[in-house]
Amino acid sequence: MERREFILASSGYALSALGLPDMDSITRRTRNALSGAVRVGQGEVAAVRHMVKALGDSASELGGGHARHLAVRYLTQDVAPWLEGRFTAATGHELFAATSQLVHLAGWMAQDEGDTPELRGLAQRYYAHAFRLAAEAGDPELSATALRGLAVQCADMGYRAEAVQLAEACVEYGRHLDHPRAVAYYEATLANAAAQDDDRTMAIRHLARSETAIAKPAAAVGDSWAAHYSPGRWAHESGMILSRLGDLDAAEEHLHLSLDIHGLDRRRTRAIVLADLGGVRLRQGDTDGAMATWRDFLDCADGIRSVKVQSALQDMRVRLRRYDGVPEAQELRERAARVTV
Repeated sequence: MERREFILASSGYALSALGLPDMDSITRRTRNALSGAVRVGQGEVAAVRHMVKALGDSASELGGGHARHLAVRYLTQDVAPWLEGRFTAATGHELFAATSQLVHLAGWMAQDEGDTPELRGLAQRYYAHAFRLAAEAGDPELSATALRGLAVQCADMGYRAEAVQLAEACVEYGRHLDHPRAVAYYEATLANAAAQDDDRTMAIRHLARSETAIAKPAAAVGDSWAAHYSPGRWAHESGMILSRLGDLDAAEEHLHLSLDIHGLDRRRTRAIVLADLGGVRLRQGDTDGAMATWRDFLDCADGIRSVKVQSALQDMRVRLRRYDGVPEAQELRERAARVTV
């Protein structure tokens, strides 16, 4: 089965699970809307976009576990009737694109909330349905972003070959976009998948392409779903790719760029970067630097509901066990045990 066919087949389950309309609904509904269907215009499209930003900002700051139920409730109770409504073709394409963003966000929230079979399954179905909505809207960037979500999930679960294939499809969808940050986003996804698959040549090649793209002027604000992929976020992802490739000095440099020069503004993101930097410093033999960085990580982490932050806390505590005779290490482990995530 071809990659695109696989994604569309996967999205069929998401379709029934969410109770949302099928892929042909924009064209069909503009010709033959149901009697009594609600009329939908630009106001509803703007409302979905506003909620995506508000919920996304909250999740980026506090973790996906904080507001996922709000996103799902808004999707099923408010947006679903609009998708069944009466609208022009132009409004329908914009509505489906905005809804694709909302569904993708719900998938990201589920993935970030916890590492359970139920949440992993939810995230996969949301990403697959986001792809379907994006395809109906004719938006290659949103299609690529949905594929990226699936690729990252595969990589996190250890399905390395599948992650590479999905990341390649993601890059293909985004190849002709005039949004440098989007291109950087997708190329870095493939570089990361390749690095986890131990394909150093591919990882370096696509990391270089990502770097070239992120160095270009960003698209106008609001024009790109990938606008959130700032140079700081790119530096973090690149640093971790370089760490997987064994270049710890370059990894540390990129993580410093992410924190100190580009100044990540979301607490969840900053906490994860600090945790990663502490790990890189420990691997370099800089125990004092690692502990100092992990102190900052704990300052950021409290109250964030994110599986990545939980995993980072556990990783730090395990690594500190080898320093049981060091008072600072014991203090960090005790602090980590009190952190609420």
